[in-house]
Amino acid sequence: MQRFNVAELLQSENYLQEIIIKGWVRTFRSNRFIALNDGSTIKNIQCVINFENTPEDILKRITTGAALSIKGTLVESQGKGQTVEVQVSDIEILGDSNPDEYPIQPKKHSLEFLRENAHLRGRTNTFGAVMRVRSALTFAIHQYFVSRGFYNLHTPIITGSDAEGAGEMFRVSTLDQKNPPLNDAGEIDYSKDFFGKETNLTVSGQLEAETYAMALGKVYTFGPTFRAENSNTSRHLAEFWMIEPEVAFNDLDANMDLSEDFIKEVIKYVLENCKDDLAFLEQRLIQEDKSKPANQRSEMALLEKLHFVIDNNFKRVTYTEAFDILRNSKPNKKKKFKYIINEWGADLQSEHERFLVEKHFKCPVILFDYPANIKAFYMRLNDDGKTVRAMDVLFPGIGEIVGGSQREERFDVLKEKIDALGIDEKELWWYLDTRKFGTAVHSGFGLGFERLVQFATGMGNIRDVIPFPRAPQSAEF
Repeated sequence: MQRFNVAELLQSENYLQEIIIKGWVRTFRSNRFIALNDGSTIKNIQCVINFENTPEDILKRITTGAALSIKGTLVESQGKGQTVEVQVSDIEILGDSNPDEYPIQPKKHSLEFLRENAHLRGRTNTFGAVMRVRSALTFAIHQYFVSRGFYNLHTPIITGSDAEGAGEMFRVSTLDQKNPPLNDAGEIDYSKDFFGKETNLTVSGQLEAETYAMALGKVYTFGPTFRAENSNTSRHLAEFWMIEPEVAFNDLDANMDLSEDFIKEVIKYVLENCKDDLAFLEQRLIQEDKSKPANQRSEMALLEKLHFVIDNNFKRVTYTEAFDILRNSKPNKKKKFKYIINEWGADLQSEHERFLVEKHFKCPVILFDYPANIKAFYMRLNDDGKTVRAMDVLFPGIGEIVGGSQREERFDVLKEKIDALGIDEKELWWYLDTRKFGTAVHSGFGLGFERLVQFATGMGNIRDVIPFPRAPQSAEF
């Protein structure tokens, strides 16, 4: 007898076949109808038992959360809501679940409560749907790059460089915390540490990826990154995953082309392959919006928002053009923005980015040519001497989702920028070397994977789109 999963059986029309199915009980009613789910789909399959022929001790053990193995016959369903059901001939309890202790009951739970039970929250409809979408996006990302001739690169997780220059990094050390070795200046002597120098968890694989782009042509990283930023907002994680392509000989225009094509294709994949999960998540958002004040409700339904991205060309606008639009906008003049736009060079906030996308242009936007003093040292300086070849992709409901640039390929200019920022040249000698031997124009961008999953699922808090979130004061699991 063959074992099937729920997704396969719900699509089957091979009635009267004998099957085995294994999963977890979602509900059990009237001592007869088991709603069984195995994670392969958001939908349950109804398994109908003959309680007169089922031992009472077995009936008592069929509780929410229990793991079952069921043998039976697939038949056309006589009830509403499903096309097929299983007439049970034999049932085995694989794992009991005490109904008085099992926290995931068939009722609505708050997201805060589910975060406290992150080891079990995958069994809910919401988190099952989110994680299936996350998995589909993962596959779509690898498929996109590999099909276009990119090579996947595993960049270091432990690094001696700070790619972003932010300094918010987790230190990696084997030194005695209570009695570390000190140098003559009374500072911790990291030359005695495991790596012989101060090292940290990476904030980005970009710098290392650049070196291989200048050897293999087109590479991409997809790995964990870390930020020791003491932020408890719904947009920040201490551990998250980043997608970072780097392409030799691409200028900023080609980089913008790549980012738009990439993000449209992976969202298309999810729309085509996660229909049931997206439909559920959309209904969840609609219900959630009903309890919110009108001014806090979503501008667009989930599927509408996803189609907004794939059906529109991304508008390309310079920072200076965007600055003028924002400075002269009604929300700015009437001081409706939390951060008022007055002086050129201001770092745009999410409220400004969303205004450009949702109110002004009414399509996704790519801003480029940002002021140099608000962007990283590795971005190519424009001829005006005050802007760099940076780009940010802006989406509805979220603001910036992609950040990238044409990289500074000129040795002298890059060295001057590193010196001006006080970055230790000894730490980046290898990065400067690539500008001495066969340098060329090259570009890349970074996409925080959880930000993409958050956009695709409509979840309001980024901690709800990663299996086990890491945040300040939170590393429970």
